[in-house]
Amino acid sequence: MEKIKIMIVDDHLLFSQSLSFLISTFKEFEVCGSYINGKEFTNAVEAENFEKPNIILLDVNMPIMDGIETMKWLKQNHPDLKVLALSVNDDEETIMKMITNGAKGYLLKDTDPKTFKEALLEVYNKGFYYTEIVSGFLINKLNQTENKIILKEREVEFIKLACTEKTYKEIADGMCLSPKTIDGYRENLFQKLELKTRIGLVLYAIKHKIVCI
Repeated sequence: MEKIKIMIVDDHLLFSQSLSFLISTFKEFEVCGSYINGKEFTNAVEAENFEKPNIILLDVNMPIMDGIETMKWLKQNHPDLKVLALSVNDDEETIMKMITNGAKGYLLKDTDPKTFKEALLEVYNKGFYYTEIVSGFLINKLNQTENKIILKEREVEFIKLACTEKTYKEIADGMCLSPKTIDGYRENLFQKLELKTRIGLVLYAIKHKIVCI
């Protein structure tokens, strides 16, 4: 079975090497490269022989080019790359900057190995991993938007379907609409509700009791 490729971007060599060793104990994963700052990493990404990893573990605090600047660059140039942020800080501002710039999850560096492995699998299989802390911050952000937002009936229907495991194509079929129209619904709702991701839409739906869990 082909292993899931992990790339590490962290300026603390001891931590990076320890992390690499930990990952080597997980049979599903292997480390395919490591870099000491965002600049070195982004230069490597631009190289012709760069082999894209399945997941990038990105340190937030680094010299030369930190995690936030790296995420901004990736969002603009390679939004398809999946990034799991790592940090010793759990302040809301930093977490929100990483998430809104495309990070698929945010873990503290003292996370236990079991949770760390779970996060890797979730990011690989589902595309995101948000801890209770991150989800709480996202909900707080939603609290700052809007009491006057009015949703149309079809928008509510789309939100409910987006909270299921259906793909966007399956949602289009369920609503008897074209995939292009569904893409329009999604982008309009993201803009109207000031959201960036499907998980943000789910959290909005839960908060406003559009769906119940």
